[in-house]
Amino acid sequence: MFQQMAYFIAVVEEHNFLRAAERCDISQSAVSQQIKSLEGRLSAQLIRRKGRSFELTAAGEYFYDRSKAILRSLDQASKRTAQIAGQSRTSLSVGYLQTFGSNEILQAVSTFSQRYPQVDLHLQPGSHETLYHLLTQGKADLVFSDQRRALSEDYVNEHLTSAGLRAALAKQALPQAKGSIDIHELADLPCILVAGDDQRAAEEEYHRNILGVRSRYLFASSREDAQMLLAANKGFLLLDENACTNLHPRVSRTLALTRDGEPLLRKYYAFWSKENSGYYVEAFALTLKEAFVQNRMVSSASPAGSAPSATPKP
Repeated sequence: MFQQMAYFIAVVEEHNFLRAAERCDISQSAVSQQIKSLEGRLSAQLIRRKGRSFELTAAGEYFYDRSKAILRSLDQASKRTAQIAGQSRTSLSVGYLQTFGSNEILQAVSTFSQRYPQVDLHLQPGSHETLYHLLTQGKADLVFSDQRRALSEDYVNEHLTSAGLRAALAKQALPQAKGSIDIHELADLPCILVAGDDQRAAEEEYHRNILGVRSRYLFASSREDAQMLLAANKGFLLLDENACTNLHPRVSRTLALTRDGEPLLRKYYAFWSKENSGYYVEAFALTLKEAFVQNRMVSSASPAGSAPSATPKP
């Protein structure tokens, strides 16, 4: 019946029995016979002929949608079964945001490598734009990055965490500011961005149009250069709350960022193509999600208590 489903899908998508036959590499009469046999098996008319053309019945439309889902699931199950059985050593390419200051990536890589030693794990650090191109061009199986575009239905978009943004300032800058500051209040200070020459336009567009930073921009080639500019009171640096521990407390301080009174957040996801959703891709995504969940549990635990541990298997 699976083969008949494939013939039926080809007829619907090609909207022509001859082209469907060529696609399936069988004769046109064989396609017609298989469709008739399928209708008999289902006791339902799937196709209603209209002269030289045809249209789907309500039953046909339903069966077309379900058949695509079933065959896609069957294909994924076949691939997973082969991978689990260890029939061949496989590789997994993972891209990650190089500026994300957290241990979750390290934790996930370590855990995944212990669970699946048969997988050759290839890691590729990069900026958001670099990771976006790696993913869309099929050069990475999965990427961990921040959200800067509308989420696409062609990809799995697994939300992992949201981080509050903070403004890092030199000790002597804005001495009147206490605790938090609205992004509009920083418009007269330059915003320091870490970006190479080929990334500057994209970084400026994101910070200006998405985050609402109306300042002029200074660019640094590395985080170390950015901190030098910060120490010299040349501007402010935007950081996720989990990256502030890298700053020197004697030369800088941080303020929670808001926009029109609301906390300013950056969202992070694991992204992968739905067409490339295999066992190890999903296993790595789950391992990465576990790392974020476990670290949140540790962070929220009281100093006197101990955080529970959970390591479910994918």
